[in-house]
Amino acid sequence: MKYKDLLEKQYDYILNLRREFHMYPELSFKEYNTSKRIKEELEKIGIEYINLTETSVVGFIKGKGEKTVALRADMDALSIKEETNVKYKSKVENVMHACGHDGHIAMLLGASKALYEIKDQLNGNVKLIFQPAEELVKGAKKLIEKNVLEAVDGILGIHLWNDIPSGKINIEKGARMASGDYVKIDFLAKGGHGSMPHQTIDPIVIASSFIMNSQAILSREKDPLDPAVFTIGKLTSGTRFNVISDSAHLEGTFRCFNEDTRKRISKAITKYAKEIAESFKAKANVNIYKGTPATINDEKCSLIARESAKKNCW
Repeated sequence: MKYKDLLEKQYDYILNLRREFHMYPELSFKEYNTSKRIKEELEKIGIEYINLTETSVVGFIKGKGEKTVALRADMDALSIKEETNVKYKSKVENVMHACGHDGHIAMLLGASKALYEIKDQLNGNVKLIFQPAEELVKGAKKLIEKNVLEAVDGILGIHLWNDIPSGKINIEKGARMASGDYVKIDFLAKGGHGSMPHQTIDPIVIASSFIMNSQAILSREKDPLDPAVFTIGKLTSGTRFNVISDSAHLEGTFRCFNEDTRKRISKAITKYAKEIAESFKAKANVNIYKGTPATINDEKCSLIARESAKKNCW
């Protein structure tokens, strides 16, 4: 049997599982039923597994060789209300698989089923990693701390992407996905009545000034050939239309590919926030939480994956 035919046999299996996972999404570190279903499917196939953390599942397929390749899929959903009318829409209020992790789980189970069928032909072993809490940027770290990558010679993962036409696979060596750091800033000022702004220090004006000026960080604090993004996704302040608050809270994300740039821009964000606040006679508390580093695809693994896709999928 050709590998392409073997994979095509899994089509309905993957489709149905993906829709099932989509209907019953679970948030980060709460993937209890998802984990249970994964274990049920692995047991049906005949694959042994362990739990390194409460909701993770790690399976193992023994082949003939000594080397081990790991395949990884994330499991968690997002706090988003689904507004579609598909038959398999989320049955959990305000939670949905908006990032494709339902597809990732189903694809890895499909790959597990196909690989187990030809395990005697495998010149090596396959570790199957179902990872929780990708959306919190914490699940992978916990599994690594539990030695999930021990004796692993290479690891591959795949992510669904709406911008790529169905049926196409994008495989590139080098920097592929940016690092993701979480930025929180509180501007502490002086509140008062909206009719007497001269008696106050307006935190919304300060926050707005920071947001506008922060884009200079990207244009003046780094090499223009080094891509980076700094986005403010949340701004909260105040209680009434005619009252000037005494504080403003910002949350955002900073993303780049270069670790030196990551450190430099983090310092610049802190500097800009504090100096802008000081210019208004206010204060700024800045907290930057390091998330995952950039995804740098191994050149050799990328070439193997590329050639395998060309050979077996078309």
